[in-house]
Amino acid sequence: MATKLLHPQTPTSHVLPFSIPSLPKMSRSHTQRPPSFNNSIQFFLPKSNFAIKVAEPSSNLVGANEDEDIATEESPVDYSTITRVKTDINKALEGYNRGIFGMPSEKKSEIEDMVKLLESLNPNPHPTLDLDKLGGCWKLIYSTITILGSRRTKLGLRDFISLGDFLQIIDIVKGKAVNVIMFNVRGLNLFSGKLIIEASFKISSKSRVDISYNTSTIIPDQLMNMFRKNYDILLGIFNPDGWLEITYVDDTLRIGRDDKGNIFILERSKETNL
Repeated sequence: MATKLLHPQTPTSHVLPFSIPSLPKMSRSHTQRPPSFNNSIQFFLPKSNFAIKVAEPSSNLVGANEDEDIATEESPVDYSTITRVKTDINKALEGYNRGIFGMPSEKKSEIEDMVKLLESLNPNPHPTLDLDKLGGCWKLIYSTITILGSRRTKLGLRDFISLGDFLQIIDIVKGKAVNVIMFNVRGLNLFSGKLIIEASFKISSKSRVDISYNTSTIIPDQLMNMFRKNYDILLGIFNPDGWLEITYVDDTLRIGRDDKGNIFILERSKETNL
């Protein structure tokens, strides 16, 4: 838990030794769903070598089963490039608080270029076929969702309330995700609290899940009292309703894009004190 993936069939004699795949294109869902809040979080350059795919014989050959998918073999994943880009992303994010309070357009473009590069090197292009890679706890390190202007002021995020970690716990057995947003309150009575949002998810494709908001709560009561007047604004930012395309995932990093065009980058976390 808060972020549509066939070329004409070619005779064997015309198959080239290899082809370089293009960057994946995101498609927006046209399926109507219940109204939800806008701008909700769903917890995700330099030139490099792309993975090379070798075409298998076409299914139109005599004896081939037309119902079978055309298989492809991929060259080994370019982990050296992946590691380098991950490091570059973390360096680029230094000092920007996950982008939640905005960043220069040049820096945002730089990060999104690196995101596209990682997506093109995705070692697990069909993540929902192996949910074990998605389960567990993740920590948000970047999002194109922002809290700016009057919304930031109304929520007290300029002065006495600061944002802590954004965590998401995914339970693949129950099909549930829990988003936890931590807050620290300064002043005469220093304390911390959190917004907890529970949602359910269903697989809709090999790389996409549909997410439905269930419940939310703020603890402790002192924090709830501070947010009560503008709770709709707060929930409107973090409500995960919609769909999420998982465009990259490995053992330590996950990238997602939602139906509103937002990008989310999360790192796997060992956090247990929630």
